[in-house]
Amino acid sequence: MTAKLTSSAALPPVVDRETWLRERNQLLTREKAHTREGDAIAAARRRLPMTEVGPVSLVGEHGPTPLLDIFRERDQLVVYKHMWHLGKPFEEQCEGCTLSIWDFQNPVYLEARGITFAVFGEGPYDEMAPFREFMGYTHPWYSSYGIDDPAIVGGGNIACFLRDGDRIYLTYETGDRGTEPIVASLKLLDMTVYGRQESWEDSPEGWPQDPTYSFWRRDGRPTAQWTRPGATPVKAAEGSR
Repeated sequence: MTAKLTSSAALPPVVDRETWLRERNQLLTREKAHTREGDAIAAARRRLPMTEVGPVSLVGEHGPTPLLDIFRERDQLVVYKHMWHLGKPFEEQCEGCTLSIWDFQNPVYLEARGITFAVFGEGPYDEMAPFREFMGYTHPWYSSYGIDDPAIVGGGNIACFLRDGDRIYLTYETGDRGTEPIVASLKLLDMTVYGRQESWEDSPEGWPQDPTYSFWRRDGRPTAQWTRPGATPVKAAEGSR
C-alpha cells in the first residue's frame, strides 16, 4: 500500500530559509533534550541487576545447541524473539517480526563489541528453516519450541544476555515499541514530513494516514516478502492487519 496525498492542503506552510532555520532550531532544542534523556535511560539500563538463566538447549541448524554455545565464544548475546504461527504458510507469519528482522540484516558492529546476534523462533526448527531460507536471512536461527523458561521463550521481544564463564544471565528485555531501535525504517519515517502515515499519529489535518500497521503487509504478504524470488500473489489472510 502506498500512501497518497488526500488533498492539496496536505503540505507544510512555505517560509523563507531564515524562518525555517529559526523553527528548525527550536525543535532541535527539544530533540537534544530527548537525546540526553535517552542517554540517561541507557545509563540506568546499564545499572539494572540481572537474573540467572538455567542450562537450556535450543534447536538450530546443527541440532540441539546449548545456550552457552549460541554466544559463539563472545561475552554477550542479543536475541530477537520471533513469533511463529504453527502450520501456517510463509505469507501468514508475523509481519511485525518480519519488519524487525528484515531491517537488521548484519550484526558486524555488534560483533565488534563482543556481542552475538541470534533469532529465537517460537516454532519447531524444521518448520522455520524453509522460511529463513526463503527470506534470505543469514542470522543464526534457533527454535525455542517446547521450552518453558520465560527468559528464552516469547515472540516480538528483544532480550540481552551476558555470560560469566559458564553461567548465563538475562540483563534486559523489552517488547512492543521498545523493540523499535531494530527497525531503522520506522525511525527514518519519523523524520519525514508525513511520518509513518498511521492513524494513531498526531498529524495536521489532511495529512495522509492509513490504519496502523497497514503498510507492514501488502497483498496478503508481509511487505518484505515481495522482494524475495518466487513470491507469488496470495489471498490476504482473514483477519490480517
